[in-house]
Amino acid sequence: MLKTYNPTNFFKHTFCEFTKVIDFEFSENTHYKSKSESFYFYTDEGVYRKSNHWGRVANCRWRLLSDEKIENQNDYIGFAKWTDFYALNEAEKQFYIAVDFKKKSVNFHHKGTKEDVFLFFAATAQKKVAQIRKLFSNDTWANYFDEDISTLRSQIILTFINSDKTLQEIKRSFK
Repeated sequence: MLKTYNPTNFFKHTFCEFTKVIDFEFSENTHYKSKSESFYFYTDEGVYRKSNHWGRVANCRWRLLSDEKIENQNDYIGFAKWTDFYALNEAEKQFYIAVDFKKKSVNFHHKGTKEDVFLFFAATAQKKVAQIRKLFSNDTWANYFDEDISTLRSQIILTFINSDKTLQEIKRSFK
């Protein structure tokens, strides 16, 4: 059974992707202000959050989705529906990795947003995402291969996000 989230439990070991909001004003009677100066406003549909820190938030992982780069220490407002929250369980593989080869971007998402994907623990997914970002930003690793870099990069990354193999094992298999 899927857990139902609301103002009393959404901040307890959850994963969520908030959507950046531009035109929301927090009123003086905001529902909650945290010790770290984040503001929360609850609606029947979900929660607005104004904060200068996203990512790991206490015992949660909350990402702010935006087309622009999110800079820590700058305030941003995000909104998430109560149905956008998922239990964060470090003992269960719950995350998959999505790659956009055209934009050279990568991130991990909760399994509740897509079916038939290869799953990882949160920490593993986060490490793999960092390694893939390096593959996108630096081409020197490809000097030892004879194949076209774009093709090789795609093949390596697709194998990497659909297996438990290490990046080193995968690169070795392409030599």
